[in-house]
Amino acid sequence: MARKRTVRIEWNSPAILGFALICLAAMGINHFTGGWANRRLFSVYRASLRDPLTYIRMVAHVFGHSGWEHLLSNMMYILLLGPLLEEKYGPTDLVIVMFITALLTGLVEFIFFPGTALLGASGIVFAMILLASITSTQKDTIPVTFLLVAVLYIGQQVWQAVTVRENISYMAHILGGATGAVLGFALKSVKRSKRA
Repeated sequence: MARKRTVRIEWNSPAILGFALICLAAMGINHFTGGWANRRLFSVYRASLRDPLTYIRMVAHVFGHSGWEHLLSNMMYILLLGPLLEEKYGPTDLVIVMFITALLTGLVEFIFFPGTALLGASGIVFAMILLASITSTQKDTIPVTFLLVAVLYIGQQVWQAVTVRENISYMAHILGGATGAVLGFALKSVKRSKRA
């Protein structure tokens, strides 16, 4: 008699799935607080340095989203690219990339854009896009795929920042992509030196 085959669901990407669940929880909290949570916890903007929430918002802004469409568009990219990156770099390195991206975009928003607020994970999305394009493990190489993605994605964001007036932070996209690229090459170098 043949054994019955069972199929199980696997929690395959703890860092990415954890991030997605936090974003979903933030959306729910914001909904039930009538927008208070996004204003006080999940947006970064110029505020007093004496307010402890100012420091939390520097990173927590990536969990907040302006609506379901904003959340879903970011999560589709993160859930597509994130597990592959987590498998390649490991959950710890990927969380570090996400944290650094959140902190850098938060600091730049706080310092240089005093009249606006930033929320959402699009900086992390662009960091992942550039990070995913760095696939070569050869020493002293820059993959053509990375160059094409950098020109297409970052070039498009620069163009839109100059020509389109929308409520979108192209700064977060550009800075996120640059952060993903720099950290991708740094991680590639570290992994290569560990193998040597």
